[in-house]
Amino acid sequence: MTAPVLSVNAVCKRYPGVQALDRVSLAVGMNEVVGLIGQNGSGKSTLLKILAGLVKPDEGSVLVRGRPFAGGFAAAASAGIGMVFQEQSLILNVTVAENILLGCEGEAVRYGFYDWAKLRALARRQLDKLGCDIPPEAITGTLSFAQRQMVELAKSIAVEDRVGGDPIILLDEPTSVLDADDIDTVLTQIERLRSHAAIIFVSHRLDEVLRVCDRVYVMTNGRCVAECNAKEANPAVLQQLMLGAQLTEEYQRDGRQACLVEEIRLSVRNLRCRTNYQDISFDLHPGEIVGFAGVEGSGRESLCRTIYGVEAPTGGEVLVDGREVRFRGPADAVALGIGYVPSERRVEGIVSGMSVRENMTLAHLDVVRRGGLIDLGRERSLVAQLMQRMSIKAPSPNTLAGQLSGGNQQKVVLAKCLISEQPRILILDHPLRGLDVGAKAEIFRQVRELAASGMGVLLIADTLEELIALSDTILVMRDGRITARFQASEHIPEPIEILEHMI
Repeated sequence: MTAPVLSVNAVCKRYPGVQALDRVSLAVGMNEVVGLIGQNGSGKSTLLKILAGLVKPDEGSVLVRGRPFAGGFAAAASAGIGMVFQEQSLILNVTVAENILLGCEGEAVRYGFYDWAKLRALARRQLDKLGCDIPPEAITGTLSFAQRQMVELAKSIAVEDRVGGDPIILLDEPTSVLDADDIDTVLTQIERLRSHAAIIFVSHRLDEVLRVCDRVYVMTNGRCVAECNAKEANPAVLQQLMLGAQLTEEYQRDGRQACLVEEIRLSVRNLRCRTNYQDISFDLHPGEIVGFAGVEGSGRESLCRTIYGVEAPTGGEVLVDGREVRFRGPADAVALGIGYVPSERRVEGIVSGMSVRENMTLAHLDVVRRGGLIDLGRERSLVAQLMQRMSIKAPSPNTLAGQLSGGNQQKVVLAKCLISEQPRILILDHPLRGLDVGAKAEIFRQVRELAASGMGVLLIADTLEELIALSDTILVMRDGRITARFQASEHIPEPIEILEHMI
Protein backbone atom coordinates (compact mmCIF):
# COMPACT_ATOMS: atom_id res chain seq x y z
CA MET A 1 0.00 0.00 0.00
CA THR A 2 1.20 3.51 -0.82
CA ALA A 3 1.02 6.31 1.74
CA PRO A 4 -2.50 6.13 3.22
CA VAL A 5 -5.01 8.72 2.08
CA LEU A 6 -7.08 7.92 5.17
CA SER A 7 -5.73 6.86 8.57
CA VAL A 8 -7.66 5.96 11.70
CA ASN A 9 -5.53 5.90 14.85
CA ALA A 10 -6.73 4.36 18.14
CA VAL A 11 -10.25 5.79 17.80
CA CYS A 12 -12.69 5.24 20.68
CA LYS A 13 -16.40 6.01 20.92
CA ARG A 14 -18.66 5.43 23.90
CA TYR A 15 -22.41 5.64 24.31
CA PRO A 16 -24.23 5.18 27.63
CA GLY A 17 -23.52 1.60 28.63
CA VAL A 18 -21.86 0.74 25.31
CA GLN A 19 -18.25 0.85 24.11
CA ALA A 20 -19.01 1.21 20.40
CA LEU A 21 -15.36 1.56 19.30
CA ASP A 22 -12.30 0.51 21.32
CA ARG A 23 -8.95 1.82 20.00
CA VAL A 24 -9.70 1.08 16.34
CA SER A 25 -6.90 1.66 13.84
CA LEU A 26 -6.87 1.12 10.10
CA ALA A 27 -5.56 2.71 6.91
CA VAL A 28 -6.72 3.03 3.30
CA GLY A 29 -4.50 3.89 0.35
CA MET A 30 -5.41 5.58 -2.91
CA ASN A 31 -6.64 3.15 -5.59
CA GLU A 32 -7.45 0.65 -2.86
CA VAL A 33 -10.72 -0.98 -1.77
CA VAL A 34 -10.69 -2.01 1.88
CA GLY A 35 -13.38 -4.30 3.24
CA LEU A 36 -14.81 -3.88 6.72
CA ILE A 37 -16.73 -6.87 8.08
CA GLY A 38 -18.16 -7.96 11.41
CA GLN A 39 -21.37 -8.95 13.12
CA ASN A 40 -24.10 -6.41 13.72
CA GLY A 41 -23.07 -4.24 16.65
CA SER A 42 -19.35 -4.72 16.03
CA GLY A 43 -18.87 -0.98 15.39
CA LYS A 44 -18.66 -0.77 11.60
CA SER A 45 -21.41 1.79 11.08
CA THR A 46 -20.20 3.92 14.01
CA LEU A 47 -16.73 4.06 12.48
CA LEU A 48 -18.10 5.09 9.07
CA LYS A 49 -20.20 7.82 10.68
CA ILE A 50 -17.04 9.22 12.31
CA LEU A 51 -15.26 9.20 8.95
CA ALA A 52 -18.27 10.90 7.31
CA GLY A 53 -18.15 13.67 9.92
CA LEU A 54 -21.49 12.77 11.50
CA VAL A 55 -20.11 11.56 14.85
CA LYS A 56 -17.11 12.79 16.84
CA PRO A 57 -14.77 10.24 18.45
CA ASP A 58 -14.07 10.41 22.18
CA GLU A 59 -10.41 9.53 21.70
CA GLY A 60 -7.94 8.95 18.89
CA SER A 61 -7.45 10.75 15.61
CA VAL A 62 -8.36 10.61 11.93
CA LEU A 63 -6.01 11.85 9.21
CA VAL A 64 -7.17 12.64 5.66
CA ARG A 65 -4.28 12.98 3.22
CA GLY A 66 -1.96 13.43 6.19
CA ARG A 67 -3.96 16.26 7.76
CA PRO A 68 -6.06 16.05 10.94
CA PHE A 69 -9.76 15.63 10.25
CA ALA A 70 -11.78 17.58 12.81
CA GLY A 71 -15.13 16.16 11.73
CA GLY A 72 -18.38 17.71 10.62
CA PHE A 73 -20.43 17.00 7.50
CA ALA A 74 -19.24 20.12 5.64
CA ALA A 75 -15.59 19.31 6.36
CA ALA A 76 -16.09 15.76 5.10
CA ALA A 77 -17.64 17.00 1.85
CA SER A 78 -14.80 19.50 1.39
CA ALA A 79 -12.30 16.69 1.93
CA GLY A 80 -13.97 14.66 -0.80
CA ILE A 81 -15.59 12.08 1.48
CA GLY A 82 -18.88 10.62 0.27
CA MET A 83 -20.98 7.95 1.95
CA VAL A 84 -23.78 5.54 1.08
CA PHE A 85 -25.73 4.84 4.26
CA GLN A 86 -27.12 1.44 5.20
CA GLU A 87 -30.33 3.15 6.33
CA GLN A 88 -31.12 5.55 3.51
CA SER A 89 -30.58 9.29 3.99
CA LEU A 90 -32.67 10.60 1.10
CA ILE A 91 -35.42 13.22 1.31
CA LEU A 92 -38.45 11.47 -0.10
CA ASN A 93 -40.58 14.48 -1.12
CA VAL A 94 -38.02 16.11 -3.43
CA THR A 95 -36.68 15.02 -6.81
CA VAL A 96 -33.88 12.58 -7.49
CA ALA A 97 -31.76 15.43 -8.89
CA GLU A 98 -32.18 17.51 -5.72
CA ASN A 99 -31.14 14.57 -3.56
CA ILE A 100 -28.05 13.77 -5.60
CA LEU A 101 -26.76 17.35 -5.58
CA LEU A 102 -28.20 18.63 -2.28
CA GLY A 103 -25.85 21.23 -0.81
CA CYS A 104 -23.45 20.95 -3.75
CA GLU A 105 -25.55 22.29 -6.62
CA GLY A 106 -22.79 24.62 -7.86
CA GLU A 107 -23.63 26.17 -11.21
CA ALA A 108 -27.14 24.71 -11.08
CA VAL A 109 -28.14 27.53 -8.69
CA ARG A 110 -28.35 31.12 -9.96
CA TYR A 111 -29.44 34.05 -7.82
CA GLY A 112 -30.82 31.66 -5.21
CA PHE A 113 -32.98 29.68 -7.68
CA TYR A 114 -32.50 26.31 -9.31
CA ASP A 115 -31.63 26.12 -12.97
CA TRP A 116 -33.68 22.96 -13.28
CA ALA A 117 -32.34 21.93 -16.67
CA LYS A 118 -28.75 22.18 -15.45
CA LEU A 119 -29.54 20.46 -12.13
CA ARG A 120 -31.12 17.52 -13.93
CA ALA A 121 -28.24 17.34 -16.40
CA LEU A 122 -25.70 17.19 -13.56
CA ALA A 123 -27.73 14.50 -11.81
CA ARG A 124 -28.11 12.59 -15.05
CA ARG A 125 -24.31 12.52 -15.32
CA GLN A 126 -24.04 10.73 -11.99
CA LEU A 127 -26.83 8.27 -12.81
CA ASP A 128 -25.25 7.48 -16.17
CA LYS A 129 -22.06 6.43 -14.37
CA LEU A 130 -24.15 3.63 -12.84
CA GLY A 131 -25.96 2.77 -16.05
CA CYS A 132 -29.13 3.76 -14.20
CA ASP A 133 -32.24 4.92 -16.09
CA ILE A 134 -34.03 6.56 -13.12
CA PRO A 135 -35.43 9.96 -14.26
CA PRO A 136 -33.70 12.86 -12.41
CA GLU A 137 -37.06 14.66 -12.22
CA ALA A 138 -38.80 11.75 -10.42
CA ILE A 139 -39.98 12.33 -6.86
CA THR A 140 -37.73 10.15 -4.71
CA GLY A 141 -40.56 8.77 -2.57
CA THR A 142 -42.18 7.18 -5.62
CA LEU A 143 -39.17 4.94 -6.24
CA SER A 144 -38.70 1.41 -4.96
CA PHE A 145 -36.26 0.76 -2.13
CA ALA A 146 -33.72 -0.70 -4.57
CA GLN A 147 -34.02 2.33 -6.88
CA ARG A 148 -33.50 4.68 -3.93
CA GLN A 149 -30.34 2.76 -3.07
CA MET A 150 -29.03 3.49 -6.56
CA VAL A 151 -29.79 7.19 -5.98
CA GLU A 152 -27.81 6.97 -2.71
CA LEU A 153 -24.86 5.60 -4.63
CA ALA A 154 -25.13 8.29 -7.32
CA LYS A 155 -25.17 10.90 -4.54
CA SER A 156 -22.00 9.52 -2.99
CA ILE A 157 -19.99 9.24 -6.19
CA ALA A 158 -20.90 12.82 -7.17
CA VAL A 159 -18.22 13.86 -4.69
CA GLU A 160 -15.53 13.00 -7.24
CA ASP A 161 -16.76 15.85 -9.47
CA ARG A 162 -16.92 18.29 -6.54
CA VAL A 163 -13.28 17.83 -5.52
CA GLY A 164 -11.84 17.21 -8.96
CA GLY A 165 -10.89 13.60 -8.29
CA ASP A 166 -9.29 11.53 -5.54
CA PRO A 167 -12.47 11.01 -3.50
CA ILE A 168 -12.83 8.81 -0.44
CA ILE A 169 -16.00 6.72 -0.76
CA LEU A 170 -17.62 5.00 2.25
CA LEU A 171 -20.07 2.26 1.31
CA ASP A 172 -22.22 0.92 4.16
CA GLU A 173 -24.12 -2.13 2.84
CA PRO A 174 -24.75 -0.60 -0.63
CA THR A 175 -26.00 -3.90 -2.10
CA SER A 176 -28.13 -5.23 0.76
CA VAL A 177 -31.49 -4.69 -1.02
CA LEU A 178 -30.48 -4.98 -4.68
CA ASP A 179 -31.16 -7.77 -7.14
CA ALA A 180 -28.39 -9.63 -8.95
CA ASP A 181 -28.18 -7.25 -11.93
CA ASP A 182 -28.07 -4.13 -9.74
CA ILE A 183 -25.49 -5.73 -7.44
CA ASP A 184 -23.26 -6.43 -10.43
CA THR A 185 -23.68 -2.80 -11.55
CA VAL A 186 -22.62 -1.50 -8.13
CA LEU A 187 -19.62 -3.82 -7.87
CA THR A 188 -18.55 -2.87 -11.38
CA GLN A 189 -18.81 0.79 -10.39
CA ILE A 190 -16.61 0.14 -7.36
CA GLU A 191 -14.00 -1.35 -9.69
CA ARG A 192 -14.20 1.78 -11.87
CA LEU A 193 -13.83 4.09 -8.89
CA ARG A 194 -10.76 2.20 -7.67
CA SER A 195 -8.62 3.84 -10.37
CA HIS A 196 -9.01 7.29 -8.77
CA ALA A 197 -10.46 6.79 -5.30
CA ALA A 198 -9.96 5.25 -1.88
CA ILE A 199 -12.91 3.08 -0.85
CA ILE A 200 -14.13 1.44 2.36
CA PHE A 201 -16.69 -1.26 1.59
CA VAL A 202 -18.94 -2.73 4.30
CA SER A 203 -21.00 -5.78 3.41
CA HIS A 204 -22.33 -8.93 5.05
CA ARG A 205 -22.05 -10.68 1.68
CA LEU A 206 -18.55 -12.08 1.97
CA ASP A 207 -18.37 -13.15 -1.67
CA GLU A 208 -18.80 -9.48 -2.65
CA VAL A 209 -16.10 -8.41 -0.20
CA LEU A 210 -13.64 -10.92 -1.64
CA ARG A 211 -14.55 -9.94 -5.20
CA VAL A 212 -13.79 -6.21 -4.95
CA CYS A 213 -11.50 -5.70 -1.93
CA ASP A 214 -7.72 -5.70 -1.66
CA ARG A 215 -7.57 -6.03 2.13
CA VAL A 216 -10.18 -6.86 4.76
CA TYR A 217 -10.44 -5.67 8.37
CA VAL A 218 -12.51 -7.79 10.76
CA MET A 219 -14.30 -6.08 13.66
CA THR A 220 -15.67 -7.69 16.83
CA ASN A 221 -17.14 -5.88 19.85
CA GLY A 222 -15.83 -2.50 18.73
CA ARG A 223 -12.30 -3.69 17.99
CA CYS A 224 -10.35 -4.54 14.84
CA VAL A 225 -9.34 -8.12 15.58
CA ALA A 226 -7.80 -9.10 12.25
CA GLU A 227 -6.52 -7.81 8.91
CA CYS A 228 -6.05 -10.09 5.93
CA ASN A 229 -5.27 -10.04 2.23
CA ALA A 230 -8.49 -10.67 0.31
CA LYS A 231 -6.69 -12.84 -2.25
CA GLU A 232 -5.56 -15.21 0.49
CA ALA A 233 -8.94 -15.45 2.27
CA ASN A 234 -12.21 -17.26 1.66
CA PRO A 235 -15.71 -16.94 3.18
CA ALA A 236 -15.08 -19.72 5.72
CA VAL A 237 -11.93 -18.00 7.02
CA LEU A 238 -13.71 -14.64 7.31
CA GLN A 239 -16.69 -16.22 9.08
CA GLN A 240 -14.39 -17.86 11.59
CA LEU A 241 -12.67 -14.55 12.29
CA MET A 242 -16.02 -12.81 12.74
CA LEU A 243 -17.62 -15.43 14.97
CA GLY A 244 -14.58 -16.77 16.77
CA ALA A 245 -15.45 -20.36 15.89
CA GLN A 246 -16.18 -22.46 12.86
CA LEU A 247 -19.64 -21.49 11.62
CA THR A 248 -22.11 -24.35 11.66
CA GLU A 249 -24.84 -24.62 9.05
CA GLU A 250 -27.56 -22.90 11.07
CA TYR A 251 -30.03 -22.59 8.27
CA GLN A 252 -30.56 -26.21 7.27
CA ARG A 253 -33.69 -28.02 8.44
CA ASP A 254 -33.59 -31.62 7.33
CA GLY A 255 -36.48 -33.98 7.83
CA ARG A 256 -39.23 -31.39 7.61
CA GLN A 257 -42.65 -32.95 7.68
CA ALA A 258 -45.92 -32.05 6.08
CA CYS A 259 -48.23 -29.93 8.18
CA LEU A 260 -50.49 -32.44 9.93
CA VAL A 261 -52.82 -29.85 11.45
CA GLU A 262 -56.11 -29.80 9.58
CA GLU A 263 -57.08 -26.45 11.08
CA ILE A 264 -56.67 -23.53 8.65
CA ARG A 265 -55.52 -20.36 10.30
CA LEU A 266 -55.60 -18.13 7.19
CA SER A 267 -57.36 -18.79 3.91
CA VAL A 268 -56.98 -16.56 0.85
CA ARG A 269 -59.40 -17.11 -2.03
CA ASN A 270 -59.11 -15.53 -5.48
CA LEU A 271 -57.66 -12.33 -3.99
CA ARG A 272 -57.07 -9.45 -6.39
CA CYS A 273 -55.62 -5.96 -6.05
CA ARG A 274 -55.73 -3.78 -9.16
CA THR A 275 -52.65 -4.59 -11.26
CA ASN A 276 -50.54 -5.74 -8.28
CA TYR A 277 -51.74 -9.35 -8.18
CA GLN A 278 -54.60 -11.50 -9.48
CA ASP A 279 -56.46 -14.65 -8.36
CA ILE A 280 -54.25 -15.54 -5.39
CA SER A 281 -55.40 -18.56 -3.36
CA PHE A 282 -53.59 -20.45 -0.57
CA ASP A 283 -54.04 -21.73 2.99
CA LEU A 284 -51.85 -21.20 6.04
CA HIS A 285 -52.00 -23.71 8.92
CA PRO A 286 -50.92 -23.22 12.54
CA GLY A 287 -47.20 -23.96 12.83
CA GLU A 288 -46.62 -23.60 9.08
CA ILE A 289 -44.18 -21.22 7.36
CA VAL A 290 -45.32 -20.24 3.87
CA GLY A 291 -42.63 -18.46 1.88
CA PHE A 292 -43.19 -16.29 -1.19
CA ALA A 293 -40.58 -16.24 -3.95
CA GLY A 294 -40.56 -13.62 -6.69
CA VAL A 295 -38.68 -10.71 -8.17
CA GLU A 296 -39.45 -7.09 -7.36
CA GLY A 297 -42.90 -6.27 -8.76
CA SER A 298 -44.11 -9.86 -8.66
CA GLY A 299 -46.88 -8.83 -6.25
CA ARG A 300 -45.73 -10.67 -3.13
CA GLU A 301 -45.05 -7.54 -1.06
CA SER A 302 -48.40 -6.02 -2.02
CA LEU A 303 -50.17 -9.28 -1.14
CA CYS A 304 -48.68 -9.32 2.36
CA ARG A 305 -49.57 -5.68 2.91
CA THR A 306 -53.15 -6.49 1.92
CA ILE A 307 -53.32 -9.29 4.48
CA TYR A 308 -52.15 -6.78 7.10
CA GLY A 309 -54.78 -4.23 6.09
CA VAL A 310 -52.42 -1.67 4.54
CA GLU A 311 -53.67 -2.09 0.96
CA ALA A 312 -57.32 -2.78 0.16
CA PRO A 313 -58.08 -5.66 -2.25
CA THR A 314 -60.36 -5.15 -5.22
CA GLY A 315 -61.81 -8.64 -5.08
CA GLY A 316 -61.63 -12.07 -3.47
CA GLU A 317 -61.77 -13.19 0.16
CA VAL A 318 -59.54 -13.34 3.23
CA LEU A 319 -60.66 -15.70 6.00
CA VAL A 320 -59.14 -15.92 9.47
CA ASP A 321 -60.09 -19.07 11.37
CA GLY A 322 -62.85 -19.69 8.84
CA ARG A 323 -64.48 -16.27 9.12
CA GLU A 324 -64.29 -13.73 6.31
CA VAL A 325 -62.64 -10.46 7.31
CA ARG A 326 -62.47 -7.03 5.69
CA PHE A 327 -59.74 -4.81 7.13
CA ARG A 328 -60.25 -1.06 7.33
CA GLY A 329 -56.60 -0.70 8.32
CA PRO A 330 -53.74 -2.39 10.22
CA ALA A 331 -55.52 -1.88 13.56
CA ASP A 332 -58.19 -4.37 12.46
CA ALA A 333 -55.50 -6.89 11.53
CA VAL A 334 -53.72 -6.45 14.87
CA ALA A 335 -57.03 -6.96 16.70
CA LEU A 336 -57.39 -10.34 14.96
CA GLY A 337 -53.89 -11.43 16.00
CA ILE A 338 -51.93 -10.59 12.84
CA GLY A 339 -48.42 -9.21 13.34
CA TYR A 340 -46.25 -7.61 10.66
CA VAL A 341 -42.49 -7.05 10.47
CA PRO A 342 -41.87 -4.54 7.63
CA SER A 343 -38.90 -4.60 5.29
CA GLU A 344 -37.71 -1.08 6.18
CA ARG A 345 -37.36 -1.41 9.95
CA ARG A 346 -36.04 2.11 10.56
CA VAL A 347 -38.82 3.71 8.47
CA GLU A 348 -41.81 1.53 9.37
CA GLY A 349 -40.67 -0.74 12.20
CA ILE A 350 -39.17 1.38 14.97
CA VAL A 351 -39.04 4.97 16.17
CA SER A 352 -35.30 5.57 16.50
CA GLY A 353 -35.66 8.43 19.01
CA MET A 354 -37.75 6.34 21.42
CA SER A 355 -36.53 3.73 23.86
CA VAL A 356 -36.68 -0.03 23.39
CA ARG A 357 -39.44 -0.13 26.02
CA GLU A 358 -41.51 2.57 24.33
CA ASN A 359 -41.12 0.95 20.90
CA MET A 360 -42.36 -2.39 22.17
CA THR A 361 -45.50 -1.04 23.82
CA LEU A 362 -46.33 1.90 21.53
CA ALA A 363 -48.86 -0.03 19.44
CA HIS A 364 -50.30 -1.92 22.41
CA LEU A 365 -50.88 0.68 25.11
CA ASP A 366 -54.13 -1.04 26.09
CA VAL A 367 -52.05 -3.96 27.40
CA VAL A 368 -50.06 -1.77 29.82
CA ARG A 369 -52.70 0.85 30.60
CA ARG A 370 -54.51 1.00 33.91
CA GLY A 371 -57.29 3.54 33.78
CA GLY A 372 -55.94 6.50 31.85
CA LEU A 373 -52.31 5.94 32.86
CA ILE A 374 -49.49 3.59 31.89
CA ASP A 375 -48.84 0.91 34.51
CA LEU A 376 -45.04 1.29 34.50
CA GLY A 377 -44.51 -1.81 36.61
CA ARG A 378 -46.45 -4.03 34.19
CA GLU A 379 -44.78 -2.38 31.22
CA ARG A 380 -41.29 -2.98 32.63
CA SER A 381 -42.14 -6.59 33.45
CA LEU A 382 -43.51 -7.36 29.97
CA VAL A 383 -40.58 -5.68 28.22
CA ALA A 384 -38.01 -7.47 30.41
CA GLN A 385 -39.61 -10.83 29.63
CA LEU A 386 -39.57 -10.18 25.90
CA MET A 387 -36.00 -8.86 25.91
CA GLN A 388 -34.92 -12.09 27.58
CA ARG A 389 -37.04 -14.27 25.30
CA MET A 390 -35.79 -12.59 22.12
CA SER A 391 -32.17 -12.29 23.37
CA ILE A 392 -32.17 -8.53 22.75
CA LYS A 393 -28.79 -7.06 23.63
CA ALA A 394 -29.22 -3.53 24.98
CA PRO A 395 -27.80 -1.77 28.05
CA SER A 396 -31.34 -1.31 29.36
CA PRO A 397 -34.97 -1.10 28.21
CA ASN A 398 -34.53 2.68 28.21
CA THR A 399 -31.79 2.61 25.56
CA LEU A 400 -32.82 4.40 22.37
CA ALA A 401 -33.78 1.90 19.68
CA GLY A 402 -31.73 3.84 17.15
CA GLN A 403 -28.55 3.05 19.10
CA LEU A 404 -28.96 -0.72 18.74
CA SER A 405 -27.38 -2.87 16.07
CA GLY A 406 -29.48 -3.86 13.08
CA GLY A 407 -30.03 -7.38 14.41
CA ASN A 408 -31.23 -6.14 17.78
CA GLN A 409 -33.49 -3.55 16.14
CA GLN A 410 -35.08 -6.38 14.16
CA LYS A 411 -35.64 -8.33 17.35
CA VAL A 412 -37.37 -5.28 18.86
CA VAL A 413 -39.72 -5.17 15.87
CA LEU A 414 -40.46 -8.89 16.32
CA ALA A 415 -41.00 -8.42 20.06
CA LYS A 416 -43.42 -5.57 19.38
CA CYS A 417 -45.68 -8.08 17.63
CA LEU A 418 -45.68 -10.28 20.74
CA ILE A 419 -46.32 -7.68 23.44
CA SER A 420 -50.04 -8.44 23.58
CA GLU A 421 -51.53 -11.89 23.29
CA GLN A 422 -49.31 -13.92 21.01
CA PRO A 423 -50.37 -13.28 17.40
CA ARG A 424 -51.82 -16.15 15.46
CA ILE A 425 -50.36 -14.99 12.14
CA LEU A 426 -46.99 -13.32 11.63
CA ILE A 427 -46.00 -11.64 8.35
CA LEU A 428 -42.24 -11.27 7.85
CA ASP A 429 -41.19 -8.96 5.00
CA HIS A 430 -37.42 -9.38 4.46
CA PRO A 431 -36.70 -10.03 8.17
CA LEU A 432 -32.99 -10.74 7.53
CA ARG A 433 -32.23 -7.63 5.49
CA GLY A 434 -28.85 -6.12 6.39
CA LEU A 435 -28.04 -8.69 9.10
CA ASP A 436 -24.78 -10.58 9.52
CA VAL A 437 -24.53 -14.37 9.66
CA GLY A 438 -24.74 -14.51 13.45
CA ALA A 439 -27.80 -12.24 13.67
CA LYS A 440 -29.45 -14.17 10.83
CA ALA A 441 -29.01 -17.45 12.67
CA GLU A 442 -30.59 -15.92 15.78
CA ILE A 443 -33.60 -14.57 13.84
CA PHE A 444 -33.95 -17.97 12.11
CA ARG A 445 -34.11 -19.61 15.54
CA GLN A 446 -36.71 -17.12 16.78
CA VAL A 447 -38.94 -17.63 13.72
CA ARG A 448 -38.76 -21.41 14.04
CA GLU A 449 -39.68 -21.22 17.72
CA LEU A 450 -42.66 -18.97 16.97
CA ALA A 451 -43.89 -21.40 14.31
CA ALA A 452 -43.37 -24.35 16.67
CA SER A 453 -45.60 -22.59 19.20
CA GLY A 454 -48.49 -22.76 16.72
CA MET A 455 -48.16 -19.48 14.89
CA GLY A 456 -48.71 -19.35 11.12
CA VAL A 457 -45.94 -17.43 9.34
CA LEU A 458 -45.88 -15.72 5.93
CA LEU A 459 -42.31 -15.04 4.79
CA ILE A 460 -40.61 -12.92 2.14
CA ALA A 461 -36.84 -13.48 2.23
CA ASP A 462 -33.86 -11.69 0.70
CA THR A 463 -32.41 -14.80 -0.93
CA LEU A 464 -33.77 -18.06 -2.25
CA GLU A 465 -31.40 -19.95 0.04
CA GLU A 466 -32.95 -18.29 3.11
CA LEU A 467 -36.47 -18.90 1.78
CA ILE A 468 -35.79 -22.58 1.12
CA ALA A 469 -34.16 -23.08 4.52
CA LEU A 470 -37.10 -21.67 6.48
CA SER A 471 -40.23 -22.47 4.51
CA ASP A 472 -42.51 -25.50 4.75
CA THR A 473 -44.41 -24.36 1.66
CA ILE A 474 -43.04 -22.13 -1.10
CA LEU A 475 -45.32 -20.18 -3.44
CA VAL A 476 -43.63 -18.65 -6.48
CA MET A 477 -45.13 -15.43 -7.89
CA ARG A 478 -44.56 -13.83 -11.26
CA ASP A 479 -46.46 -10.88 -12.75
CA GLY A 480 -48.96 -10.94 -9.90
CA ARG A 481 -49.87 -14.62 -10.12
CA ILE A 482 -48.79 -17.84 -8.40
CA THR A 483 -46.79 -19.84 -10.94
CA ALA A 484 -45.56 -22.76 -8.79
CA ARG A 485 -45.95 -24.42 -5.38
CA PHE A 486 -43.37 -26.53 -3.52
CA GLN A 487 -43.93 -28.61 -0.37
CA ALA A 488 -40.69 -29.12 1.56
CA SER A 489 -42.01 -32.38 3.01
CA GLU A 490 -42.25 -33.80 -0.51
CA HIS A 491 -39.31 -32.13 -2.18
CA ILE A 492 -36.91 -29.40 -1.05
CA PRO A 493 -36.32 -27.45 -4.28
CA GLU A 494 -33.00 -26.16 -5.52
CA PRO A 495 -32.81 -22.40 -6.16
CA ILE A 496 -32.70 -22.97 -9.92
CA GLU A 497 -36.04 -24.81 -9.79
CA ILE A 498 -37.69 -21.81 -8.14
CA LEU A 499 -35.93 -19.36 -10.42
CA GLU A 500 -37.37 -21.05 -13.48
CA HIS A 501 -40.86 -20.04 -12.34
CA MET A 502 -39.88 -16.51 -11.25
CA ILE A 503 -38.56 -15.08 -14.52
